[in-house]
Amino acid sequence: MELQELIEKYPDSNLMAYIKACKSGEITIGKELMLQLDLIMDDFNNEDITVDFSDADKRIRFIEKECKHSEAPHAGKPFILELFQKAFVEAIYAFKIYDEEVGRLVRKYNEILFLVSRKNGKTPLISALCLAEFFSGDLGTKILCSSNDYDQADLAFQAIDAMREQSKKLEKCTRKNIKGIYFGNPRHVKKKGKFSYANKGNIRKISAKTGAKEGKNIRVGMSDEIHEMKDDAAVMPIRQALSTQDDPIYFELTTEGFVNDGYLDHRLHDARMVLKGELDRPRWLIWLYTQDSETEVWQDKESWVKSNPGIGIIKKKSFLAGMIDEAKTNMQTRAFVLSKDFNLKQNNSNAAFSPELYTCSETFDPSVLQGCMAIGGVDLAMSIDLASARLMVMRPNDRKKYFIQQYFIPEDKLSAKDDGKDYKEWSRQGLITVSPGAANDFDKITDWFVNTVNQYSLRVFKIGYDDALAKYWLKSMSEIFDDVDQVCMTRIAQKREVLSAPFSLLESDLRNKLIVTNNNPIDEWCLSNLAIDMDKRGLILPCKAGGKAEKKIDGAATIINCEAVYLQNSSEFNAYVNS
Repeated sequence: MELQELIEKYPDSNLMAYIKACKSGEITIGKELMLQLDLIMDDFNNEDITVDFSDADKRIRFIEKECKHSEAPHAGKPFILELFQKAFVEAIYAFKIYDEEVGRLVRKYNEILFLVSRKNGKTPLISALCLAEFFSGDLGTKILCSSNDYDQADLAFQAIDAMREQSKKLEKCTRKNIKGIYFGNPRHVKKKGKFSYANKGNIRKISAKTGAKEGKNIRVGMSDEIHEMKDDAAVMPIRQALSTQDDPIYFELTTEGFVNDGYLDHRLHDARMVLKGELDRPRWLIWLYTQDSETEVWQDKESWVKSNPGIGIIKKKSFLAGMIDEAKTNMQTRAFVLSKDFNLKQNNSNAAFSPELYTCSETFDPSVLQGCMAIGGVDLAMSIDLASARLMVMRPNDRKKYFIQQYFIPEDKLSAKDDGKDYKEWSRQGLITVSPGAANDFDKITDWFVNTVNQYSLRVFKIGYDDALAKYWLKSMSEIFDDVDQVCMTRIAQKREVLSAPFSLLESDLRNKLIVTNNNPIDEWCLSNLAIDMDKRGLILPCKAGGKAEKKIDGAATIINCEAVYLQNSSEFNAYVNS
């Protein structure tokens, strides 16, 4: 049957109403969700599938009648489902197939992947569905809330418990302890029946770090924020625990994340193959709220609803607009917003900076820096690789940061063509110092610092270094640059907590044209290869674009080391600069 015929056949169906609105353009959705809706249209027309809305209606009524929100600004208010939420619930429960092994009709969809941007109510919705299953499902229904860590698993569990506590009817026949939620209440004892101690169903929580995940027997499983999982170690025991049930249900709910080649990446790869008809997983419901492109995020505010179905109702449009404005000028914010607010995966295959940011044609005569204050940075490489050293010099009453730099390479590496670059030509231009043999001679790096400082009478404030390979070199540099009053050599730990802020400062300085590399082509190459690896806290670790070894970032690393020293000592350093 065509869409209009189905609408007439199921006039009270929220799912049909949603499909009609999406098909007509009244509701805007992405191409991936539209593919799933097309598959659902096939379900409606499949003679082997029974369409029955009674289970869905039962759960919708339960949620709207018994469940209340527990968090501001809706705390204490009834959980009234929006059309997109009701359509989702009906898609899960309305389609039944005959299971010969069980000998009766069961739900067609027993696995659900629900991808939606943050703050669109995904955890409360699935938590409410789990609570509905606990009361509306079979006797002895056991439910397990899981996530990559215990705190996240506890969020779903606490959401379920908060809704249970706010309903007098639900609270009256259940109890909670440190292990979970159970039927039977010592204050209101029922001797028999579904809501008595005789019902051994329960709701419990577990994380990827919890031991003894094997051997459980559950009917409903819920894995929250699966984007944080590196592999399937946390979810497979839960999926296996469903294997004894006649009509199990397994929810995976998440936003996009930052783990590269992780569990979610593999699940989405398979899911997209299913949606395109390239992989047969008929019992998997794939409900993806995604954008069709990154471009539309910047150019079309009306497209934001594709990944944010609750925008204007659950999630504030003004908040999202503010985040977009900030993301336009901040790479760290941009990566986080695109991933978490628009479900656009951000990974280290993408360069951090656009060419207009890292291309710097401004030149200067280093002699104009005579007597100025400098911060040093170094990135060492012992074997056949590139090393970088630089001085970041600032002049009085001038915000610009002027760089004098030198690169170092072993002779055995000189003929290599990393990323098509010609190290021999750069060495002929004096941009690279060559060490005999297969390893960099760190004494040459020391000599460069000494000679450059003396040539321009620079005052060295501090020199930032990564302590990898630095033990011998640090000793020789300390003997030259440290004195009794000041420790000049400063370790810059190469971890997110240390490098995130300097990276953001570098981006800001590039955007404001404050970085002057004297048109150094190796600096520009290194900056073009710079990417970021972001974690769930929004902290970043600079890395090579695509993880490719030939894409060198040593020069960018030394700039960031200089920025790190500057951030840690900006007041003192600026006082010296202007003294």
